[in-house]
Amino acid sequence: MILCWGPDLHFFFNETYIPLLGPRVDWAMGARFEEVWADALEQAMPIVREAFAGHSRRFEDLPWKLATDRGSADTWWTFSYSRILGADGEVAGLFIFTNETTKKVLADQALVESQQALIQANASLEARVEEAVGELRATEASLRQAQKMEAVGHLTGGIAHDFNNMLAGVSGALDLIESRLANGRPQEVERFTGIARGAVDRAAALTHRLLAFSRQQALDPRPTDANALIIEMADLVQRTVGPSVVLEIAPSDDLWTILVDTNQLENTLLNLCINARDAMPGGGRIEIATRNHTISTTDAADEGLSPGAYVLLAVTDAGGGMSPEVVAQAFDPFFTTKPMGEGTGLGLSMVYGFAQQSGGQARIVSEVGRGTTVVLELPRFEGEPSRREPILMKAELRRAPSGKTVLLVDDEPSLRAVAAEVLEEMGLSVVEASDSLSGLRILQSNVPIDLLITDVGLPGGMNGHEMAQAGRLARPGLRVLYITGYAETALGDADGRLEADTALMTKPFALDAFADRVQVMLSAAPSGD
Repeated sequence: MILCWGPDLHFFFNETYIPLLGPRVDWAMGARFEEVWADALEQAMPIVREAFAGHSRRFEDLPWKLATDRGSADTWWTFSYSRILGADGEVAGLFIFTNETTKKVLADQALVESQQALIQANASLEARVEEAVGELRATEASLRQAQKMEAVGHLTGGIAHDFNNMLAGVSGALDLIESRLANGRPQEVERFTGIARGAVDRAAALTHRLLAFSRQQALDPRPTDANALIIEMADLVQRTVGPSVVLEIAPSDDLWTILVDTNQLENTLLNLCINARDAMPGGGRIEIATRNHTISTTDAADEGLSPGAYVLLAVTDAGGGMSPEVVAQAFDPFFTTKPMGEGTGLGLSMVYGFAQQSGGQARIVSEVGRGTTVVLELPRFEGEPSRREPILMKAELRRAPSGKTVLLVDDEPSLRAVAAEVLEEMGLSVVEASDSLSGLRILQSNVPIDLLITDVGLPGGMNGHEMAQAGRLARPGLRVLYITGYAETALGDADGRLEADTALMTKPFALDAFADRVQVMLSAAPSGD
């Protein structure tokens, strides 16, 4: 529609402009603007003045309150203003091209409202989803806590049951020993000391297995040839599993060296072979095999290990196999499929913990009716295997080098007492300390010390390892024997190997084995010689 204004603001319009005027159309032609739209005068006049001054303007979607015979209505328009020049070049009037955009504006508003409604709906949905996820996470956390507490309860129940049995055996044996001595029957004491010793040995084995499962046992890793170790222990394994089981050794050629505690590896393999024998009550075949294995980056996540080179040790039986449900629980502590009283359920958990603490992994491959294979994956060590320590005869073990002095540091008085007794029986002089500070003072004094025997967990501000390191500043080349029941801190280098002139024993230990180790350390030449 077109609207034409003269210089005196009278205006004229074409037929398409008639709807905009409504009931005023009969008298509006030629009338002044303020007569027709007095209510819009304030809104329109600034625009008109700019147009007359030569500023062509265009207004998009301009709101306009339109008067009708039914009152007023909100409408939107697009206005384009341009001047009309007369023959003399003076402004003769304005052309105003007008187009109603109410439908478009209303449609745009509806679209914006829809978008806002959608945004609000999405926000509400996200809030509901977040709330649901939060509730799910809380439920999962509660479930994990319940499962954790169930596992802890199962574990502590198993520990309490086994330890109570063992303590009952020790307590009962001690009561009978006291009774027999009081009644003048000492000849019967030996039987009951044997019972007490057996219960203590079983308690020590249980503690060892628990520490192995929790990956907190003290290890003495050394570069090891797994093939040689397996071949050396083949006779022991065969005697243990009995004549109804055929033992086969399948060593791989050019097997890589591994860094491992050889005693613990021997115990692990022996336990696995005993489990394999128990899975074949009528006899059968056990195979111990080794091979090199490289884990790629792609396979690392599936195997639960870092990419790299590993040595695999596999113990396979021809028994009845395990169901997937049993395999999933086989490494759990105190889980066993054996009848009550025929197993603690800690054997495989110990295997799992030992493999993990050695930087590797343990896994089970089994199928019902097709036997079971337990695989140890241990990381390769770049180096040559170390030589095994020589085993001395008992007669030699009691002849300690004369004139030697041992510093014994432990916060447990009873252990210091029995250890000192053994050392003195060997002909050694013993200096005792109950904490790290006292031990360090002795090490920094002029007292001659040929061997330091120390617990790792000590009061006094330093642990046993820190005390020994400080003592070696004053006594380079000092021999150190650590005795510990728990892997409180790392004792070795970056590869896990013990330092030179250093050894480790795990509590509790047999006093004969303790004497053996002391004898070997005092008799060996210092590493610097």
